[in-house]
Amino acid sequence: MKKSEEIVEYFDKLYPNAKCELTYNSDYGFLIAVMLSAQCTDNKVNKVTPILFSKYKSLEELDKASLSDLEEIIKPLGLYKNKAANIKSITHDLLTKFNGSVPKDKKDLMSLSGVGNKTANVVRIELFKEKEFPVDTHVKRVANRLGLSNSEDVNVIEKDLRNTFSDELYIKLHHQFIFFGRYKCKAISPICNDCHLKKYCQRFKK
Repeated sequence: MKKSEEIVEYFDKLYPNAKCELTYNSDYGFLIAVMLSAQCTDNKVNKVTPILFSKYKSLEELDKASLSDLEEIIKPLGLYKNKAANIKSITHDLLTKFNGSVPKDKKDLMSLSGVGNKTANVVRIELFKEKEFPVDTHVKRVANRLGLSNSEDVNVIEKDLRNTFSDELYIKLHHQFIFFGRYKCKAISPICNDCHLKKYCQRFKK
């Protein structure tokens, strides 16, 4: 069995129902949650977004919110000044350029403040079921440790993963890579004892 097939089989056993762990109730709510999750855990974001969206129940209300109030609400997340400004800019652009809906087109998504390649790909996977393979810190770590990519560049890693796996597996594998990196193949103190993939692991070999 090829390494890629072993990975797919093992991840299917470990995490058959892996999915995005950010909670949301609207398309723009998800987009903002993903933007807020930069350099921050999903768990922290999930504690802040219900407060944000219960106070501002629509794009129009968010657009009129004061920057200082947005900063105060999302302060626990870090980088809150930049992220609050991004919320204001995103909501304004969605209302004025995209008829109040999150765009599907990747170029359109990346025109929004705080939305880079990874965030755009995550949104396209979740909201539009597009076959993307976003690379976050967990995906990067797992891909490097398993020898699927030798690069530190997330764009190169994404290309390597796309070339390794069939495109119909991208969405499921993206979530499984995150679960594996978040709960087993951790940055510090990974759980290696019963890992079926340690024979491929660059860290374990050292």
